[in-house]
Amino acid sequence: MLKLNIKNETSRLRAVILGIANSNGGVPKVEDCYDPKSIEHVLAGTYPKESAMVLEIEAVANILKKYDVKVFRPDVIENYNQIFSRDIAFVIEDTFIEANILPDREKEYKAIDKVITQIDLNKVVVLPKECHVEGGDVMPWNDYIFIGTYSGSDYADYITARTNIDAVIALQELFPHKKVKSFELRKSNTNAKENALHLDCCFQPIGKDKAILHKNGFLVESEYEWLVNYFGKENIFEITKEEMYNMNSNVFSISEEVIISEKNFTRLNTWLRQNGFTVEEVSYSEIAKQEGLLRCSTMPLIRD
Repeated sequence: MLKLNIKNETSRLRAVILGIANSNGGVPKVEDCYDPKSIEHVLAGTYPKESAMVLEIEAVANILKKYDVKVFRPDVIENYNQIFSRDIAFVIEDTFIEANILPDREKEYKAIDKVITQIDLNKVVVLPKECHVEGGDVMPWNDYIFIGTYSGSDYADYITARTNIDAVIALQELFPHKKVKSFELRKSNTNAKENALHLDCCFQPIGKDKAILHKNGFLVESEYEWLVNYFGKENIFEITKEEMYNMNSNVFSISEEVIISEKNFTRLNTWLRQNGFTVEEVSYSEIAKQEGLLRCSTMPLIRD
């Protein structure tokens, strides 16, 4: 049996589900895209090729194995995008929570059945139907659970609005001993530079006390300021709009000292090294065209 344990984003990683890019399904129709960045690349004829994405994600698998992390992969569904394993479920403490995601993506659960069957059934939670939530919006951080949400009355109009207030309330009820803090995110169906698809597109804690942050991803300035005060300005790497668009906040921590990052994130990677981090660089620019990066394609199961 798997003994799940996730208390934060950065403790030493022991087991993870890493997405898979094989049999990815080719170029989608515009109307089938879930985010504005994918639409942009479909229209421009620059949508990523499967062969390139397979190479990118396998480079991450190799780094994880180098650090003795147990890596689970989904079963391949023919002609289907299974890169972003973070969307479909997430772990808080010892509980595996199935996200209520877009109905089209339900089959992605079945592809990780071999993992779910190794978890104590009492520790697998399916939230009520009215709770919409995806793992990219949920960040356990010790005493806190940070959650990205959108509560506008036009929620239903946004394919990019993925986590609602019902889910925030449900998670608070599941973890009454935690402080659940939600953040309203800026959403756009048409402009990727004005869209924070998930919380991890504009914020991520790293190390013991640092964070990557993008102010414009937050709809409510006081919520952004809360994070600045919580981590301290000197501990924050503030990314530009262009860097948010390129997913600079969507790195992935193997430990408090080791971070997997995209090799083109020059300014960020320099800052990380100056602050004592070991940066494992990979090429991930093709996968990034689908508005997801390293955190999106990993679902941690066990950390120290």
